[in-house]
Amino acid sequence: MAVTSIATDDGRAALAASLSKGAEAAKASTSAVAEMSDRFLKLLVTQLKNQDPMNPMDNAQVTSQLAQMSTVEGITKLNDSMASLTGLYRSSQVIQGAALVGRQVLAEGDVLALNAAGAVGGADLAGKADSVKVKVLDASGAVLRTLDLGAQDAGLVRFVWDGKDASGNALALGDYRFAVEASAAGEKVAATTYALGSVQSVALNDSSGMEAEISGLGVRTFAQIKQIY
Repeated sequence: MAVTSIATDDGRAALAASLSKGAEAAKASTSAVAEMSDRFLKLLVTQLKNQDPMNPMDNAQVTSQLAQMSTVEGITKLNDSMASLTGLYRSSQVIQGAALVGRQVLAEGDVLALNAAGAVGGADLAGKADSVKVKVLDASGAVLRTLDLGAQDAGLVRFVWDGKDASGNALALGDYRFAVEASAAGEKVAATTYALGSVQSVALNDSSGMEAEISGLGVRTFAQIKQIY
C-alpha cells in the first residue's frame, strides 16, 4: 500500500512525480503493444508463406485474425488512456488536498474539543426527527450534560456546547465525548456523529484515495469529511 504524505504546500512536487511515473508506465505499455503487434504480423506472414498451396487459408479467416488483433490493440490503448486519466485525477487530488492543511473540518467522530470559546459538534440524521438530544460524556462515559436540540430535519445538525455541566459548572478545557439520540414517533432515527478538528496532513492512499490526519480524530477519508471551514 503506497501512501504519499503532504503536510505543506509541496503538492506540486508530488504531482510532478506522479505524472512522471504515469508517463513511464504509458511508454512501457505502448512498447508492449508494439511488440505484440510485431509478433502477430510475423506469425501471420510465416503462416501464409508455409500454407498448403492446395488448401490456402481462407480470406475470411485472415480478415478475422486481423480484426481480432485490431480489437486487442484498441482495448489496450483505451485502457492506457483510462489509466492516464486516473493518474491525472489522483494527482490533482494531491494539490487540492494540500490546500486543506491547517483548515478546520467537520469529520466523522465523537470528540468534543473544549476550548475557551466552547466546543462544536454535529450529527447527520438519516431522517426527520421530532427529538434530538446530545449527551456530553467524560472519559469514563458518564453523562455530564444533555443538550436538547428539539425537532430537526434530516441532514446535518450542528450544535455548540458552552463547556458547562448539568449544574452550570464550567469544566476543564480538553477533549470530551458525545453521543446523539434521535427519534421520530418513538422510533430511533440513525445519526452519524461529526466532530470539529484541524487538518494536520493529507495523504494519497492507493487503496482508499485521499485521506486526512485530523487533530483529535486521527485519519479520515475525504468521504468522511462533511464540511470545511
